[in-house]
Amino acid sequence: MTRSVHNKILRVNLTLGTLQTEEPGEAYYRRYMGGWNMVAEVLLREVPRGADPLGPDNRFIYTAGLLAGLPVSGASRSAVGAKSPLTGGFGVGEMGGFAGAELKRAGWDAVIVEGCSQTPVYLWIKDGHAELRDATELWGLNTKETMEAIQTELGEPRARCLMIGPGGENMVRYACVMDGLKDAAGRAGLGAVLGSKKLKAIAVRGTQNLDGADPEKVRAMGRYMSDGVREGTKAGHMHQFGTGADLVGMVHTGNLPTRNFRDGDMDLDQALELSSADFLGKIGTGMEGCYACAVRCKKVVKVEGKYANDPDYGGPEYETIGAVGPCCGVGDIEAVSLASQLCNAYGIDSIGAGVNIALAMEAFEQGLLTTEDTGGRELRFGDADTMIDLLTKIAHREGIGDLLAEGPGVMAERLGGDAWRYAMHVKNQAFPMHEPRFKRALALGYSVSPTGADHMHSLHDAGLQNPDANGFLANASLRAMGLLDPVPLESLGADKVRLHRYHTTDRALQNCLLMCNFVPWTIAERVELVNAATGWDVSAVELFKVGERALNLARVFNLREGLTAADDHLPERSYGPTTNGALADGGVDREELQEAVHLFYAMMGWDPETGAPTEGTLEELSIGWAARHLP
Repeated sequence: MTRSVHNKILRVNLTLGTLQTEEPGEAYYRRYMGGWNMVAEVLLREVPRGADPLGPDNRFIYTAGLLAGLPVSGASRSAVGAKSPLTGGFGVGEMGGFAGAELKRAGWDAVIVEGCSQTPVYLWIKDGHAELRDATELWGLNTKETMEAIQTELGEPRARCLMIGPGGENMVRYACVMDGLKDAAGRAGLGAVLGSKKLKAIAVRGTQNLDGADPEKVRAMGRYMSDGVREGTKAGHMHQFGTGADLVGMVHTGNLPTRNFRDGDMDLDQALELSSADFLGKIGTGMEGCYACAVRCKKVVKVEGKYANDPDYGGPEYETIGAVGPCCGVGDIEAVSLASQLCNAYGIDSIGAGVNIALAMEAFEQGLLTTEDTGGRELRFGDADTMIDLLTKIAHREGIGDLLAEGPGVMAERLGGDAWRYAMHVKNQAFPMHEPRFKRALALGYSVSPTGADHMHSLHDAGLQNPDANGFLANASLRAMGLLDPVPLESLGADKVRLHRYHTTDRALQNCLLMCNFVPWTIAERVELVNAATGWDVSAVELFKVGERALNLARVFNLREGLTAADDHLPERSYGPTTNGALADGGVDREELQEAVHLFYAMMGWDPETGAPTEGTLEELSIGWAARHLP
């Protein structure tokens, strides 16, 4: 094996308190790489059909990226996965930070956790050694308190912690897993899985230097990207402002979800205040980045006064800003910054929390919730204090927070009435802060995503109508896959479906390699990096098959667990217009979307009606074994 792959997976049985090492072999890593594929492979082979996501039969998988620990920008992400307690299907989340690189530097590629502990524990990994330690005194602590207590106990101030807060302990259905205090695997409720297993944290420290099979090539490519970022030719404004630089422009296009995706009239002064290009000059104290990454896209803010915050938790990224800000009608950046801190401290997904709070606010307007339900508090759009108070209640499942700690689909069922019409979710996972009524490819992407509504592996099609100087599609990454023709923004026809099919496969690949979407490595450069790191001879075709494998295994798992083609649709509100603004005349055409969904199935080599991968498709991808898991 080469330096970037150790051929070592740590298996932890919490019920028995045992640890052992598995060595799956080089072919395993070349076929699956890591991330999505490793998660799906373990879930299909080891988790019984119909298993309780919060029971001992579920598996929690933590996998570092194939390139993690190398001096390369955007290459040290990691992934966590399990059967999702939110969707009941394939659950995975990716995050930046440092723990993935630390795991590889400690001599491991991944950790698989099974069973449940009777008492709280944490896992300590250092340089090839691993042990379970008592975490009774850590239970109930927020993430900063947890990290500091572990580092002090171990005498390892540089130990990195993958951990949960009270949200995970109380099994909030969208509890997240934190890598330190700023980086979250936010979707799918994977923090709740750790809470059910009473595994408070995985602490990691590694001192092995990683340089890859071709160290000179790895270093040269690392310098190439760093130089491009410094010179301003790579990563655009991400280095300067991070995400969410221009919310005013998003208001004008209708792409800023406002008051539970209902309205289109966010006040422009508030939108400006919430834009990072504006607020970083007022409350920003600097920008930080992930392991060995030159982009440094992570904001750090400092607020004094009523909404005073702790800058150790960083600052709000766009998804957080949109979810607890405009989606809840809140336009105060200082309140939004405190809300961002609370989500990180409690370990809850800021998207899920914001969308559920917005749903509760609209339900209160409609009379489906009253002050008797809320402990005397009126839930009104624009009330920042109420939004902040509800975050604490959600994390501890206190009062109305117990209802809001469920997914939006379940929450709507319990509210009754017509709440189902404005519960913004797919497969019980809350909508991200991007509007499919504006970006039509997202309508397809949200619908067919294996994890429920997700913006990271779906196609954002604004700008794909623009040609380059030669009349071809201006998007270079799609053009490199042979997609040459510009496509109208409003299209949901075969041209748009084809773009999405290629794009989402490429994003699935990146979620197996665990490379960052914000660092613009080309397809050809990714091939070079993988070969330089591993000593293999992979091609772009082989890597594309890795992405296809991931989408197919995830689809098989979802079908096995009872999700069907009937679940591949948008919430009712998306089929109509907003009350005003740029999208007041539009909505996604229901029949057109369903045609696109079934055409996507066919393009993937799945049954055009059911969306089930065919035996031929699975065999072509060298995963014919997965066919026996189809219903």
